Amino acid sequence: MKHMIRFFGIRFFGRRRAALLLCAGLLVLAAGGAAAQDAGFGAGVVLGEPTGLSAKYWLSGNDAVDFAAAWSFYRRAGKDNDDRGALYLHGSYLRHFFGLIDGGREGRLVPYAGIGGKVAFSDDFYMGVRFPLGLAYMFRRAPLDIFLEISPALILVPGTAFDAGAGLGVRYWFK
Repeated sequence: MKHMIRFFGIRFFGRRRAALLLCAGLLVLAAGGAAAQDAGFGAGVVLGEPTGLSAKYWLSGNDAVDFAAAWSFYRRAGKDNDDRGALYLHGSYLRHFFGLIDGGREGRLVPYAGIGGKVAFSDDFYMGVRFPLGLAYMFRRAPLDIFLEISPALILVPGTAFDAGAGLGVRYWFK
């Protein structure tokens, strides 16, 4: 396909990628002068495997849940001829470790780890357990955070297999 773009071996289609980048840009432009939050609800985009929408809700000062509705470009084992990808959903409990890394005057760099579930819908149905590990940079003067996450996983359905994902994302925090 002439509109296909490859980035780190992952295929992005021009219009989808442009729409995701536009959403990320609008979220950044919408950021007012409010301080960043480690409470409340944040929504944004994640780029990588999978690529799509991301949301996070704080349960307490250190604990949060995150969710994603995205498109997975990953080819599953035994599916070398399948270029269609899959609709991907996940939800995870996350524990944040504030104070371990100095983020400087402009924000906080916070490592986190968690556990959750994931499903992918394509010609086959995949379900598994994910173990996200990440770093979030929380700006002190803007209601934004940027995160980098890797997530090893154990696929349980339709069979047992190792899986992994990774992404870079941004979220806007609502008051």
